[in-house]
Amino acid sequence: MTNYYLDIETTGLDPKESKIITIQFQKLDRYTGKPEGDLVILKEWESSEKEILSDFIEMTGIINAEDDFNFVSTGYNLGFEHNFLKERTKINGLPVIDILNKPFIDLRSIGILMNSGQFKGSGLDKITGKKSDGSNIPNWYLTKEYQKIIDYILNETEEFLFFNSWLYSRMPELLSEFKRELD
Repeated sequence: MTNYYLDIETTGLDPKESKIITIQFQKLDRYTGKPEGDLVILKEWESSEKEILSDFIEMTGIINAEDDFNFVSTGYNLGFEHNFLKERTKINGLPVIDILNKPFIDLRSIGILMNSGQFKGSGLDKITGKKSDGSNIPNWYLTKEYQKIIDYILNETEEFLFFNSWLYSRMPELLSEFKRELD
């Protein structure tokens, strides 16, 4: 089983109308949730959406019918990535990426539970040190402020990885505590 942090940035919220402008991923240690290796950022403005999708498929082997565990997507609100990757691969005539129909780890549910079960206020920018939400990305893309997008991605990745590894270290304790209460 190989876990990978996975995130994308887009020009909007509608996968039929908006395009993917970055795909970022990084291998994670299976037992600690900490990063292994470098963060890869595929940038549409250096090639095309079709090319970054194609590169992502080739580099990761995410579409591997023989082994659903070769790329276990790990992220925050993976439904967003799922909808975009599935729709945009179809539109670009590529094999369809369907991340929610294979093993995945989505920390959004934990964020909601940590926020007293409330969806509002459970964004990664609300529960970690992430500096902002992604609402500025489309404007930065239009004005070609690509470094601002990269800086946003780096901050988001750092905060996600810290949260992920923190949960890996704390959740076994929570399970032990829960089991003690069952007795």
